[in-house]
Amino acid sequence: MKHFFALLCLISSTVVFASGEYIQKDNLFPRVKLVTTEGDIVIELDRMKAALTVNNFLTYVDKKMYDGTVFHRLEPEFVLQGGGYDREYVAIKSLKEIPNESGNGLKNIQYSVAMAHQENGPHTGSNQFFINLNENTSLNPGKSWGYAVFGNVVEGFETIEKIRQLETGLNEKLGWENVPKKPVVIARAILLPAK
Repeated sequence: MKHFFALLCLISSTVVFASGEYIQKDNLFPRVKLVTTEGDIVIELDRMKAALTVNNFLTYVDKKMYDGTVFHRLEPEFVLQGGGYDREYVAIKSLKEIPNESGNGLKNIQYSVAMAHQENGPHTGSNQFFINLNENTSLNPGKSWGYAVFGNVVEGFETIEKIRQLETGLNEKLGWENVPKKPVVIARAILLPAK
């Protein structure tokens, strides 16, 4: 019975990741442009070291599920997080959770992009991601699983710096601090042509 359950998990995870696997399947470093209300940000993904996470992210991009979402968390010396809520701060639909690939050798350095997950659930990543705004060594795997880095910002540093200057505060809908008072909307997430 245990082996049957393991096989069932393998089959279901294959189905989950299949759609993303075939998006620019021969491109190990696909690039995605986030067109935001504060300017553009280009992220280069690393399929060599974080294939499951990259394929998952590309699936959201391909299905246009990030279009119209906001960066809902801004801690200027820590992270800029988004991908989970629309302009009205309503949670967007998420796909299946993915395994945590934090042991891939990529570190949470400034301007790296990582998959968010629930604090006590290392394998609960799905749609939310964050851009590291500092050298966040505490987010690397060690005593805990840490957070899987799957790419880096390669263009749009001035946009990130502009966002960092925005005022934040309590958002009553979310019940959280550190939410930009002026919403930073991801109007579109666009997969750029392979080089």
